[in-house]
Amino acid sequence: MRFARAVAAIAVLGIALPALAYAPAQSLRPLPRPDTSPAPQSPADRVLGPTDPLVVTIIATDLAPSSSLRPIYRPGRAEQVTEIRSDQPIVAELPPQETETQGPPRGLLALLAGQNRRNPPGVTAVRISLRPLERPAGLAAAIRAAETRGTPGRVTQPGQRGALCGQRGIIGDRLERIPGRINGCGISEPVRVREIDGITLAQPATVNCDTALALQDWLNDAVIPTVGRRGGGVASLRVVASYSCRTRNNQPGARLSEHATGNAIDIAGIGLVDGSEISVLDDWGGGREGRILRQLHEAACGTFGTVLGPESDRFHRDHFHLDVASYRSGSYCR
Repeated sequence: MRFARAVAAIAVLGIALPALAYAPAQSLRPLPRPDTSPAPQSPADRVLGPTDPLVVTIIATDLAPSSSLRPIYRPGRAEQVTEIRSDQPIVAELPPQETETQGPPRGLLALLAGQNRRNPPGVTAVRISLRPLERPAGLAAAIRAAETRGTPGRVTQPGQRGALCGQRGIIGDRLERIPGRINGCGISEPVRVREIDGITLAQPATVNCDTALALQDWLNDAVIPTVGRRGGGVASLRVVASYSCRTRNNQPGARLSEHATGNAIDIAGIGLVDGSEISVLDDWGGGREGRILRQLHEAACGTFGTVLGPESDRFHRDHFHLDVASYRSGSYCR
């Protein structure tokens, strides 16, 4: 009779397991303490102990949290969380004897720690370390090269508009320091000149203040008086080059150009009010426009340290190169 009663009790408990597993999470009734007394000698008098799988099932389903306290797994990963049907109770087995070096707990201890089938191990763990990565070797040099790659683009940074270099007539933008992508390049205090005393620069020139001031002197002392009222007077300067981190004439192995430090500017033509232009390429060497250009070339010598024109070499046949480099012997003009 006792054995039959035990079998009936087990059957009843087996049916009640789903109900126990989904009992109200806020129940105030204490859980029954498992009976740890020794089992009787007779199989009919067998008492369920704490290591019995049936008790483990009850403890696991009743003591496990009703919902995971871990953050919900971010969607979009390749892994998918296995769904648990409400009619399937979670049954765990007792972990075998383990040593400290055998890894994380399994079975019931894993369930009590929150590692159940609703939250598979590794799914809710942090996927990427929150600690900053170690800076790779050469990163600083790579960033600097990226900043200054394509020098003309680098000097198009937004600036503070206004009068420049202490002169009301020089209008443009104050820029931040321009670093050089190679040693010797760059401008510590660059300016982007757009207009000088009402004369527009067809292309804004990024130079230093020494060059901007020399250009202003050349305009007022030579260009405007020499051109006079021809074509309505001077309206603009066609600038074809200013700051550029490069060698002289872009020749491999040559010394750095004065353009590499903001000391130089290249002028290819004088725009007039009526829309015409006195062009270095087209007008040098003949006619009234040619004579004007020669006078402007000669007048620039002294105001600038270097003046190169169409007769200096093949690289300057279409423009004037003007820079403020200083030489012990005086200005170099060709």
